[in-house]
Amino acid sequence: MQLVIAEKPSVGRSVASVIGATEKKDGYLEGNGYIVTWCIGHLVQLASPDKYDSKYGTKISEWSFSTLPILPEHWKFVVSSTTKQQFQVIQELMQDSRVDEIICATDAGREGECIFRYVYEKIGCTKPCKRLWISSMEDKAIREGFSNLRPDSDYDNLYAAGLCRAKADWLVGLNSTRLFTCRYGTLLSIGRVQTPTLAMIVQRDYDVKHFVKQKFFTVELDCGTFVASSERIDEEESAKNIAESCSGKTATISEIKKEIKTVNPPKLYDLTTLQREANRQYGYTALTSLRLYAVFI
Repeated sequence: MQLVIAEKPSVGRSVASVIGATEKKDGYLEGNGYIVTWCIGHLVQLASPDKYDSKYGTKISEWSFSTLPILPEHWKFVVSSTTKQQFQVIQELMQDSRVDEIICATDAGREGECIFRYVYEKIGCTKPCKRLWISSMEDKAIREGFSNLRPDSDYDNLYAAGLCRAKADWLVGLNSTRLFTCRYGTLLSIGRVQTPTLAMIVQRDYDVKHFVKQKFFTVELDCGTFVASSERIDEEESAKNIAESCSGKTATISEIKKEIKTVNPPKLYDLTTLQREANRQYGYTALTSLRLYAVFI
């Protein structure tokens, strides 16, 4: 029997409906030679500093410059307290004697690979594993994915890249947060991604508020039935020079290109496209769209 592990319950249910695992169990679905379960995001994550040594503390009052930087020699992983129950479900299924092979069906990317590998390694599972690599949740894409499963070892480098990024986030984020919090006496959350992103937003907001209109010029050629315009020109003198050099001259069309194109009707929405369209049309967040999607399927 094959154990399929998805990243989210909605994805797990979609996969299960295609491969015939329709019998509902506690935290998973079963049927047709498959068991399908899910991770609910990060079940396992890098341990916080206090898990390495109590001197690092958990409260701001316990943080100090003397303990920085925090550089783990051996990285530790812990099970998230909020999703411990689902972790136990997966652990029992991985250790189930009926399961002889595992299929990683988390999202196709570094993050999805890490979510699965953290759980697999935390449990200490050694059963063979294959990878389902799909970017659409349409039934056809899922069937094609299952007919083209690959050894999960083919994605070792992808996992290494994701793990490296996670460690970088930990080192930069936790050390910088503690450093600036101790320096200024108030909690200042610093992150490898969030801080430069916030700086870009602040800069953009400043640019909008202090926007100064700038003139630009275009040169137009009156062709009788239509008008041809140049691109924007910053310097007025340059625009005048172009206009003067063209004045009284004859314009010649050097090439006409005609194409006949066939446009196929758009494909049915996959989950990602549906979330993007729902946000554009109705302002729904990705989570809201996902919940509605889960209800209707």
